[in-house]
Amino acid sequence: MSDHSEYSERDVLREVSELEEKSATAARLFDIRRIIGGLFVIYGVIVTIAGLTDDDAAIDKAEGVNINLWTGLGMLLLGLFFLTWLKLRPMAPPPDATTGDEAKG
Repeated sequence: MSDHSEYSERDVLREVSELEEKSATAARLFDIRRIIGGLFVIYGVIVTIAGLTDDDAAIDKAEGVNINLWTGLGMLLLGLFFLTWLKLRPMAPPPDATTGDEAKG
Protein backbone atom coordinates (compact mmCIF):
# COMPACT_ATOMS: atom_id res chain seq x y z
CA MET A 1 0.00 0.00 0.00
CA SER A 2 1.07 3.58 -0.50
CA ASP A 3 2.55 5.62 2.39
CA HIS A 4 0.15 8.46 1.54
CA SER A 5 -2.89 6.39 2.50
CA GLU A 6 -4.94 7.57 5.48
CA TYR A 7 -5.91 4.03 6.48
CA SER A 8 -3.59 1.19 7.24
CA GLU A 9 -4.31 -2.30 5.97
CA ARG A 10 -5.31 -3.33 9.49
CA ASP A 11 -7.89 -0.47 9.67
CA VAL A 12 -9.39 -1.52 6.36
CA LEU A 13 -9.58 -5.17 7.42
CA ARG A 14 -11.22 -4.17 10.70
CA GLU A 15 -13.84 -2.07 8.92
CA VAL A 16 -14.53 -4.84 6.40
CA SER A 17 -14.98 -7.40 9.17
CA GLU A 18 -17.35 -5.06 11.05
CA LEU A 19 -19.44 -4.56 7.91
CA GLU A 20 -19.52 -8.31 7.25
CA GLU A 21 -20.69 -8.91 10.82
CA LYS A 22 -23.47 -6.31 10.49
CA SER A 23 -24.51 -7.81 7.17
CA ALA A 24 -24.65 -11.32 8.61
CA THR A 25 -26.72 -10.08 11.56
CA ALA A 26 -29.18 -8.40 9.20
CA ALA A 27 -29.37 -11.56 7.07
CA ARG A 28 -30.17 -13.68 10.14
CA LEU A 29 -32.76 -11.14 11.31
CA PHE A 30 -34.55 -11.10 7.95
CA ASP A 31 -34.22 -14.81 7.18
CA ILE A 32 -37.15 -15.65 4.90
CA ARG A 33 -38.02 -18.70 7.00
CA ARG A 34 -38.63 -16.44 10.01
CA ILE A 35 -40.88 -14.12 8.01
CA ILE A 36 -42.88 -16.89 6.31
CA GLY A 37 -43.16 -18.93 9.51
CA GLY A 38 -44.25 -15.96 11.58
CA LEU A 39 -46.89 -14.87 9.08
CA PHE A 40 -48.30 -18.38 8.72
CA VAL A 41 -48.49 -18.79 12.51
CA ILE A 42 -50.28 -15.44 12.94
CA TYR A 43 -52.75 -16.07 10.10
CA GLY A 44 -53.18 -19.69 11.19
CA VAL A 45 -54.22 -18.60 14.66
CA ILE A 46 -56.67 -16.05 13.24
CA VAL A 47 -58.25 -18.50 10.78
CA THR A 48 -58.38 -21.27 13.40
CA ILE A 49 -60.25 -18.97 15.77
CA ALA A 50 -62.61 -18.07 12.94
CA GLY A 51 -63.14 -21.80 12.33
CA LEU A 52 -63.89 -22.44 15.98
CA THR A 53 -66.51 -19.69 16.01
CA ASP A 54 -68.18 -20.62 12.68
CA ASP A 55 -71.92 -21.20 12.82
CA ASP A 56 -73.83 -24.00 11.13
CA ALA A 57 -74.64 -21.82 8.11
CA ALA A 58 -70.97 -21.29 7.30
CA ILE A 59 -70.24 -25.01 7.67
CA ASP A 60 -73.23 -25.92 5.48
CA LYS A 61 -72.02 -23.44 2.89
CA ALA A 62 -68.77 -25.44 2.67
CA GLU A 63 -70.69 -28.71 2.24
CA GLY A 64 -70.32 -29.79 5.86
CA VAL A 65 -66.59 -29.15 6.19
CA ASN A 66 -65.32 -26.60 8.68
CA ILE A 67 -62.92 -25.21 6.11
CA ASN A 68 -61.72 -22.33 8.29
CA LEU A 69 -60.75 -24.68 11.08
CA TRP A 70 -58.85 -27.10 8.82
CA THR A 71 -57.18 -24.33 6.81
CA GLY A 72 -56.17 -22.51 10.00
CA LEU A 73 -54.68 -25.65 11.51
CA GLY A 74 -52.80 -26.35 8.26
CA MET A 75 -51.42 -22.80 8.19
CA LEU A 76 -50.44 -23.08 11.83
CA LEU A 77 -48.58 -26.35 11.22
CA LEU A 78 -46.81 -24.92 8.17
CA GLY A 79 -45.72 -21.85 10.12
CA LEU A 80 -44.44 -24.01 12.98
CA PHE A 81 -42.56 -26.14 10.44
CA PHE A 82 -40.73 -23.08 9.09
CA LEU A 83 -39.87 -21.82 12.57
CA THR A 84 -38.67 -25.28 13.64
CA TRP A 85 -36.56 -25.51 10.49
CA LEU A 86 -35.04 -22.14 11.33
CA LYS A 87 -34.25 -23.30 14.87
CA LEU A 88 -32.75 -26.65 13.81
CA ARG A 89 -30.78 -25.37 10.79
CA PRO A 90 -29.73 -21.76 11.49
CA MET A 91 -27.68 -19.82 8.99
CA ALA A 92 -23.96 -20.52 9.13
CA PRO A 93 -21.97 -17.96 11.11
CA PRO A 94 -19.84 -15.61 9.04
CA PRO A 95 -16.22 -16.71 8.49
CA ASP A 96 -13.74 -15.04 10.81
CA ALA A 97 -11.73 -12.79 8.48
CA THR A 98 -9.20 -11.70 11.12
CA THR A 99 -7.71 -15.11 11.97
CA GLY A 100 -6.36 -15.91 8.52
CA ASP A 101 -5.04 -12.46 7.56
CA GLU A 102 -3.47 -11.41 10.84
CA ALA A 103 -1.67 -14.74 11.25
CA LYS A 104 0.27 -13.96 8.07
CA GLY A 105 1.22 -10.39 9.01
